[in-house]
Amino acid sequence: MTGEAGVGGAENRRPVKDRDSMIDILVVGSVALDDIDTPFGQARDALGGSAVYFSAAASAFASIGIVGVVGEDYPIERLEAFRARGVDLTGLDVREGTSFRWAGSYDYDLSSRQTLLTELGVFAEFRPSIPESFRRAPWVFLGNIDPRLQLDVLRQVEDPRLVLCDTMNYWIEGKRSELLELLEHVDMLLVNDAEARELSGDFNLARAAAWIRERGPDYVIIKKGEHGAILFGPEEIFFVPGYPLEEIFDPTGAGDAFAGGLLGHLARAGRLDSEEMRRAVVFGCAMGSFACEAFGPERLMDLRAAEVADRVRSFHEMTRFESPAVPS
Repeated sequence: MTGEAGVGGAENRRPVKDRDSMIDILVVGSVALDDIDTPFGQARDALGGSAVYFSAAASAFASIGIVGVVGEDYPIERLEAFRARGVDLTGLDVREGTSFRWAGSYDYDLSSRQTLLTELGVFAEFRPSIPESFRRAPWVFLGNIDPRLQLDVLRQVEDPRLVLCDTMNYWIEGKRSELLELLEHVDMLLVNDAEARELSGDFNLARAAAWIRERGPDYVIIKKGEHGAILFGPEEIFFVPGYPLEEIFDPTGAGDAFAGGLLGHLARAGRLDSEEMRRAVVFGCAMGSFACEAFGPERLMDLRAAEVADRVRSFHEMTRFESPAVPS
């Protein structure tokens, strides 16, 4: 597995820039405070939201610009560690009111959770306004927000090289027409297996991915939680298993960390060929696994380059085998 060096600290990030942009990756999504309960502990007022987890992972590879909104109660000082990792907070709007808060509780298998509280606060009126310095970012991640807002973001950016989009069953059910319109303008869609089936109306994941790709995205990535992810693209189907963690504390944000690792690696590599796409999915799974090792994004923020490289090598060893000779 090549491409393992250069992860971690700003001095090690060397993304390939092909345009005059202040940042490498633009992320638009939620910035929240989470209360999390699992059988292995709890966290109160943990930093959360799709933009936070994505940035924590992607900033190991490239410079990030966040567009989001928080209330006056948000502990902005806790985001200083993000600034130190090359995350530009120019697009983070602080408004009068309360911040987005979420609370959830997980069962022992950590694959199912119960939402205990959702208070949108100022996020309910979120209307993304992309700073001028962010509009030429070559890589864009549209976090899980209303597809109408995701479309509005794409009207404000200037010919990005790749747009990665996340969505969920709530938008598939309630904003289907807007979501289908959005698919015509994105390069890669990130969904779990249930969402892929609901969106396409087909239980078979291969056919579901093909149906989605026919509506616009060149690539569909189906997240399968602890079981990994599947990439469906123009040239291949590629599967990466989940990493067998010995200790798991909190799976919150693992999907956004996956997206951050994937897009962060592509931004650093600067290529979109089949080999690099496959490698990016591995980096995504690696960063998603790290997110589960602690509450909130702290584990992602503390990662050392050697740790990421070792985990990527572990994925390589877990999946590598020699094809046996076939008798003629």
